[in-house]
Amino acid sequence: MKTYNEMTAEELQQQKELLIKRYKEYQDMHLNLSMARGNPSPEQLALTMPMLDVLNSKTDCHDGNIDARNYGCLLGLPSARKLFADYMGVKPEETIVVGNASLNFMYDCIMRAEMVGVLGGEKPWKDCGKIKFICPVPGYDRHFTICEMLGIEMIPVPLSEWGPDMDMIRELVKDPQVKGMWCVPKYTNPYGGCYSDEAIKELAALEPAAPDFRIFCDNAYAVHYIYKDVPVLNLLNEAKKAGHPDMVYLYGSTSKITFAGAGVGFFAASEANIKFMEKQLNTEIISWDKMNQLRHVLWFKDVNGIKAAMDKHAALLRPRFDAVLNALDKHLSGKGAGTWVKPDGGYFVTFIANKGCATRINQLCKECGVVMTPAGATHPYHKDPDDSFLRIAPSFPSVHELEQAIEIFCIAAQIATIEVLEAK
Repeated sequence: MKTYNEMTAEELQQQKELLIKRYKEYQDMHLNLSMARGNPSPEQLALTMPMLDVLNSKTDCHDGNIDARNYGCLLGLPSARKLFADYMGVKPEETIVVGNASLNFMYDCIMRAEMVGVLGGEKPWKDCGKIKFICPVPGYDRHFTICEMLGIEMIPVPLSEWGPDMDMIRELVKDPQVKGMWCVPKYTNPYGGCYSDEAIKELAALEPAAPDFRIFCDNAYAVHYIYKDVPVLNLLNEAKKAGHPDMVYLYGSTSKITFAGAGVGFFAASEANIKFMEKQLNTEIISWDKMNQLRHVLWFKDVNGIKAAMDKHAALLRPRFDAVLNALDKHLSGKGAGTWVKPDGGYFVTFIANKGCATRINQLCKECGVVMTPAGATHPYHKDPDDSFLRIAPSFPSVHELEQAIEIFCIAAQIATIEVLEAK
């Protein structure tokens, strides 16, 4: 079978006419489908509904001598700190259990660094001139949005399925204006791959010029396997071994484990960082929602309870990812209309279109009733220099809806590819 790049102009025109005919058939169906964001499906949310019954008017709401209904306990309930420390592979003394969202706490950490600085920093980041963050790409648009809003310059660094370009990062951290780096080491957003042991150890061994440099490690998908549970070294623990205990901030949440937007967020760092932050937090909040923390502790009991829940999530997600990956194989393999990455876990499938095609694919999908994450969202400032990366989110639609949506996507990818070839 010829690839599109090998076809004559006449053959391309024939293929395009067939594709447009099928595309118009879908347009006439007036569909309203979305593969835009990694929302849990209704079936996933239903898994956690019984958790709402673990607390009632007769429940003893004490955690030891702490009454979860009252103020206090700024770092979180002891039982919750233990549970989520086990989840993250650190000590309870190195954790803070916060509100409902880890992203909220990431933003807070950067804002506090901007206004009052971090442990080991001589002054607040706002007084340091133009500061910069390293941003592995493709990456998570919400990370980039935080930096863009706060005027932090973002430096894109290429990311493979096994980690970022470490030679480039080692060079960049020689600049004292580079104050931070984003990373998602396990089931990266959007690749779904995992940082290798070598990549983790090299990150932990960085020697940044800025003493207040921090790696913002978003461990959002630590237990979110789909096909394979891949062991990944703990970046915080590796940084301690490398003599840089204060360099890593580690974040996680149960937003895609229990209820999206109503889970529990948590944070890990060195004990020195935790003590430093506790003083800052004391001016921001009196206590977090400890009743929600208690609900999660009573529901899961221990980290094995979390893992058991994730087995059920994987069973619901796997057919959806199968539908997407099987359709990509069926409709696009060998045609030269793009490549894709089969993830081990996480919430996304990364599609890498031919150069200059991603925006057009997105447009064609939208005009056929399929909403995608915008082209460029995987890069800082929404600027993908090759206009090639697209993030597919299979989690929310039904399998039937996905089968329709992904076929439309495949048609769009082929039409866009042919249009680019015709323009040459």
